[in-house]
Amino acid sequence: MDNPVKQDLLGRRSLLMGGLAAAGGTAICAGAALAQQATHGGGHQMAAQTSGDMAAPMPAMGHGAMMTIGDVDSSVNGFDPTDMLTDWETGTVSVLPDGRTLRTFEMTAQDRDIEIAPGITFPAWTYNGRVPGPALRAKEGERLRIVFRNYASHPHSIHFHGIHAARMDGVPGAGMVDPGDEFVYEFDAKPFGCHLYHCHAMPLRRHLHKGMYGAFVIDPDPERHPDHVDVARSRLLGTAENAGWQELVMVMNAFDTNFDAENEFYAVNTVAHAFMKRPIRIVKGKPVRIYLVNVIEFDPINSFHLHANFFDYFDQGTTLTPTLKTVDLITQCQAQRGILEFTFAEHEPGLYMFHPHQTEFTELGWVGMFDVVEAQA
Repeated sequence: MDNPVKQDLLGRRSLLMGGLAAAGGTAICAGAALAQQATHGGGHQMAAQTSGDMAAPMPAMGHGAMMTIGDVDSSVNGFDPTDMLTDWETGTVSVLPDGRTLRTFEMTAQDRDIEIAPGITFPAWTYNGRVPGPALRAKEGERLRIVFRNYASHPHSIHFHGIHAARMDGVPGAGMVDPGDEFVYEFDAKPFGCHLYHCHAMPLRRHLHKGMYGAFVIDPDPERHPDHVDVARSRLLGTAENAGWQELVMVMNAFDTNFDAENEFYAVNTVAHAFMKRPIRIVKGKPVRIYLVNVIEFDPINSFHLHANFFDYFDQGTTLTPTLKTVDLITQCQAQRGILEFTFAEHEPGLYMFHPHQTEFTELGWVGMFDVVEAQA
């Protein structure tokens, strides 16, 4: 008797291949014997070189060099996965009568078709026209005001993972916004850490899967943490200590392109294989900090594995000391997040891979490279 699980997996992969082929040759290149011979018999196969500061020649993956062919035009898409790594939205700042800082963000909901792989579009629901939404960043203790306007075709909200009043929770009856309306969320920035926000309209899994989520980081106030003031300052955007770090925000996501509750593409910052084709430039002498958020729907567990290195992990980012030390893999369920810290200071320059240890996710787009280079004089 045929194995129904095997049939399902084969059907899912076959559907993906057929859909990609129909999209005009932008298919994942799966299993050509020639490519396998070139990779296994002749060293690393080199893909087309891209331009730009973050770019480097990219060694194709082994076992058939499975990779999407072509590139997504970020100017048409409206966002660039590489730019998203360091594109923090800090809002506008003013001073309240009591002397505290008021930080205001402007957020909109919009329906948009986005390209998640070359030639593959997805009918997304977005915050500020992008998936993931803008990476919001504030300082512990500030007053936050988020003005949310719904220009989309469905009711939406913003639910923040943090501490706030019930009436600011972004659920039905407390911050749900109909098309054409607006709502102002207001609360204090606490606790510090690596958080997220997302729509909490029903059906919840559809609003999440369609793209309504983003990173929400609250930096610690060093004056509130005298026992760890140096660490706190290293996390506070704008300080000299923070400038010594290479900080990246990575939102792990996936897309069900035929709406059968099974994902066909996986990614960090939305575009499959983006960081294989355009590796992330890392200066070997400077430490790296990743704000990692998992929002994959339909798969219960995601993970992050770093090749040839180990890192310290701060689960939820709400501590100034690691919750795990010297690990090379962590797992996250949906909405879980954390901070990874590591360095390549003792490594030779080169391309170092990162990916989940769910191999199917890797093959379907969630994989990348760090291009570790010497500091330039």
